[in-house]
Amino acid sequence: MSQQFKVSEDGLSPLGERLRGRRQYLKLTLKEVALGSGLSVGFISQIERGITSPSLSSLVSVARVLRMDVGQLLAQPKPEGPVTRHDERPVYAVSPNSLTYERLSSSFEGSTLRSVIIHEPPGHRSEPIAHEGEEMFYVLEGAVTVEVAGERSVLEAGDSLHFQSTKIHSSWNHTDSPATILWVGTMDVFGEKAPKEETT
Repeated sequence: MSQQFKVSEDGLSPLGERLRGRRQYLKLTLKEVALGSGLSVGFISQIERGITSPSLSSLVSVARVLRMDVGQLLAQPKPEGPVTRHDERPVYAVSPNSLTYERLSSSFEGSTLRSVIIHEPPGHRSEPIAHEGEEMFYVLEGAVTVEVAGERSVLEAGDSLHFQSTKIHSSWNHTDSPATILWVGTMDVFGEKAPKEETT
């Protein structure tokens, strides 16, 4: 994979401060943002205070409630064509010390699938979330626990899980080794279909 590494906070105020400022500008409560994004009030508060960082899908969900384009919060690689090369894909993250991603899918009129390779560090646990669409996890290396609507499945290399994203779901790297996961879903995690609105 490419050694290029990007995070969302190049030359900008911390992510949590920007989200809190936008929420306050829109006169929204933490509860309203939580309800709209499918996340908990406690988790939204932790993001704003810089205690934790959201996953890519969680950041997209919050950005939608705040009527923001996720591109205003995170610089993601743009597709250069239908083919990606294993040693050329940039690796990026929402914030330092969090999950890292490699974009696989391209973008064209009528496309509905998005895909990334997720690198999940040992012990990392994602926040429970529910949103539109469907998604699939395919474990390339390591192992993770995925919980969907209260049902837990341990996935090892070569295992997969396909489910409705409208069900509350989360994942956890329960091992002491990194895990690598192919994620495919219909959620617009790249923000390419979302309307843009400038922040104040």
